[in-house]
Order: sequence, then structure tokens, then C-alpha cells
Amino acid sequence: MEERNYILFDDDCRTHLLPLTFTRPVAELRVGILTIKEKWQRSLNCSLSYLTEEYLAVKFPPVVKEINWLINGSVLPNPRMVAQVAALKCGDVLADDQLLIAACLRGDQVQYPLDVSRLLNEGNRISPVVPPRTIRKLTDIITLNEEALRDDYKMLTYRRRSAPIYESNKVLNRNDVFIEEGAKVEFAFLNASKGPIYIGKGVEIMEGAMIRGPAAFGEGSIVKMGAKIYGPTSIGPRCVVGGEINSSVMIGFSNKAHDGFLGHAVIGEWCNLGADSNNSNLKNDYGEVKIWNYATQSFVRTGLQFFGLIMGDHSKCGINTMFNTGTIVGVFVNVFGAAFPRNFIPSFSWGGASGFTEYRIDKAIEVAKRVMARRQVELSAADEAILRHIASLPIK
Repeated sequence: MEERNYILFDDDCRTHLLPLTFTRPVAELRVGILTIKEKWQRSLNCSLSYLTEEYLAVKFPPVVKEINWLINGSVLPNPRMVAQVAALKCGDVLADDQLLIAACLRGDQVQYPLDVSRLLNEGNRISPVVPPRTIRKLTDIITLNEEALRDDYKMLTYRRRSAPIYESNKVLNRNDVFIEEGAKVEFAFLNASKGPIYIGKGVEIMEGAMIRGPAAFGEGSIVKMGAKIYGPTSIGPRCVVGGEINSSVMIGFSNKAHDGFLGHAVIGEWCNLGADSNNSNLKNDYGEVKIWNYATQSFVRTGLQFFGLIMGDHSKCGINTMFNTGTIVGVFVNVFGAAFPRNFIPSFSWGGASGFTEYRIDKAIEVAKRVMARRQVELSAADEAILRHIASLPIK
């Protein structure tokens, strides 16, 4: 029997998730320990492809067959929903109000963007057994990270035994600490009394690091000496972190290696925060935070009192950089200098509080190649094409 063909599709929420989705489909976002795609892969025990913007399809191409099961890339799986998706027959749509969660479609019906309205109106509509958890806007990554982290921890550690936790460490509730083989953890403080701590393969937790769960560290990441990590925090693969981090997500391959504060933030890939850089995550008047929204081209209310920084891929900031509450930084931004820059910085910008100029694409590509080479990763032709396309967009 031929393996089922599952495809994760993007819908109009991807604009609300910019700048993080400039460089990736929605399901490549990390929420909890795993990306959304990785969650579905483990839940369905199969590979998946993407249906996304044409310029991203160069790197994330769709695989379309005669019959296809399409899943909304913003939806986080749970066992009941996975069972409902797997049970769909051709012509069925799984939907909650106006949100298309999944559909089983013929190959000739699979095109981007999907005609969601037609599918909702004409398909054999099925309601979800449980309401979906979704990442539809930037704030959802922060507000759902703890729940997603706990769920991922259960999935990754089910019926598995942690590597030994050496006696040099001080540990609270060691039953909720899981260390993968090959990780190095010595003379650290691990407090899992408020939530689990997951330490991936090849991770190094240096001496004196203090970690309060729920927290997760992806494969090959490094936590520097004396770091202070407050949960819920998710550090993706091959990051270097230090200083103080609270309630944040780093998607992967990024550095915040030195002292300074990162709070209620989401950091993309290939970013670097200079020594003693800080972001505010609470306004002085304790009021509601507003952030820039690419879909509306305006500042919108978040409904949150705590919200810090969003930084798109390949962005950097120099030493002692200060970010205001609710700052949105695009792709390939270089921030430096004293005082606070504005709280929305478009992609391919270079400068600081005194103003920004254009970050020329050829110069940016040169820098990306050098940065990625330090981790033995090559900037592919597909990646370069994506970055050049973003640089040409009227909205950055």
C-alpha cells in the first residue's frame, strides 16, 4: 500500500507572522522543543512537504500525488486531531469556524494559495473533536510555548531513559530532567520543579549555568558559564546562549553568548546579539504592548503586558544595543550605536537610533556566507535566491 502524501500548507496567517515567515513556511517555526513540521512528522510517522509562496518553494517544494492530505501549517497537532486528519477521505475538509485545518484533495486541486472559501463551502465538512491550537500571529509563539514545550517533552521522552545526570550538578525534580546521549552537563543548577528541562544531543551546559524549567536546548547548543535561563524558554539547535534569558524562543543557529537580557522574544536563525545587549519586555506604565503588523501595515494591540523582541533571520546587533518593548526587526538588519532604535526596523536596514540606510543585498550575501561557514554550513543557491527576493519586495 502506497504511503499517504501529507502536505503542510500556508494560508493568509503567514503575513501576520512576518518577518519570521519571510524565510520559511509557517510550519518551520519552532514552538516548544520541535518545529511545527517536526511535531506532525512524529505524530504521523511520515515525511511531509510544503505548499507555500512561490519564492520559498525553491527550497521547500511541494510533493503532489493523485490523492493528498493537506494540513494547515499553523495548527499544532494533538492525538485526536491527528486521528481525524488521518481518517479524512477525498473531498473531506476538517474545519473550525472559518479556519481550514485539513483537507483530503485530488492532485489537480492542490495549488497555492488554496481556495479556502470554496473548500469550506463545497467540501464534506467535519468539525474537530477538540479546538485547534494555532500559531496565527507572532504573540502565539510566546503564549503557547510553555504548553507546546511540555507536550514535546512527553513525546520525546516517552518510555526512554535519560543519560546519567552527574553528581556535580544541583538538581530539583530530576525525574523531569532529560539529557540525551553525548550532552555535557557538569556543575550546573537544574530546577525542574516548575516544568521539565530537555537537553539535546551534543549540548554543553557549562559550569555555573542556572536553568529553571520548562526549558529546552536543541542539538549542539552551548549554554555559557553563569547563564540564567528562566522558563518557558526554547533554544533551537546549534545556538550559543549566555547572560539572562526569560520566556523566549530561538529558532536555531543564533547567538546570544554574552551578558545582557533577552525576554519574551523570538529570535530567527543566523542572528547575533552583541555583548550587553538588552530588550525591554515591559512598558514603564505597565500598559498593553503594541507591535508592528505587516498585514495591516500598522501597530496593533497584542493584549499582552509582557512582549519583547522579534528578530528575523540574519539580523545582528552591536554591543550594548537597547531594544524597546515590542520591537520588530526584519531580515538582514544590522543595528548598532547608542540609544534606542525605533520599534519597527524593516528588512535590509543598516544603522541605529540616528537613522537607517539600505543594507545592500550583495554585501548581505557576503556576510551570510561568512557567518554560516563558521558552523560549516554553506549558503545554498536556493537560500540566496530567497534572500534576493525578499530584498526586492516593496514591503520588508
